[in-house]
Amino acid sequence: MSNENEQSIFTDDLKNALADGWTWLREHPTYWRSTQEGLDIRVEPGKAEDVQNALLRPAPDRSQGTYAIEVDVLNHTHPIQQYEQAGITWYVDGKPVFKLVKELIDGGLFIIPGRKEMPTQSVRLRLIVTANSWEAQYRPEGESEFQTAETGDLPAPNNDQLSIQCYNGPEEGEHWIRFSNFCIEQL
Repeated sequence: MSNENEQSIFTDDLKNALADGWTWLREHPTYWRSTQEGLDIRVEPGKAEDVQNALLRPAPDRSQGTYAIEVDVLNHTHPIQQYEQAGITWYVDGKPVFKLVKELIDGGLFIIPGRKEMPTQSVRLRLIVTANSWEAQYRPEGESEFQTAETGDLPAPNNDQLSIQCYNGPEEGEHWIRFSNFCIEQL
């Protein structure tokens, strides 16, 4: 997956236990579990500003280079709730400013931003960040190459954090997302 120009900064397969450095935002302890396959989080109702069980860690200092953040996202249950989603969220000074997610919109599954069709159960998300920009990439299950969904600007770095999270789940029924093979690389 990596080439010789990439340097691993942090990796966590998210299996069996969490590596040091993670913290929970609005932890709901009975709605997450670490398994032999990865980290399962229940998709609860809510929005970005009140998301439950967001797993946070300090982001790399993007003023010092270009970084890629990657994670595998698998839906255990097919989403049914409008805007039900899971993926990576970027925080600046404690506020969510960007998300790269697999999201249900009007009955279809899409990579957001970019609204790229994403019908597979599993996807590898890849967020590339610089001091002032982002590039949202994804690789559907069974594919070998990343596709770019969209690019854009980020505000200046200020106590940046990154998160893996899911929200907008249904009130009734249990929908779970599995996150695995998380990594941060300097490009």
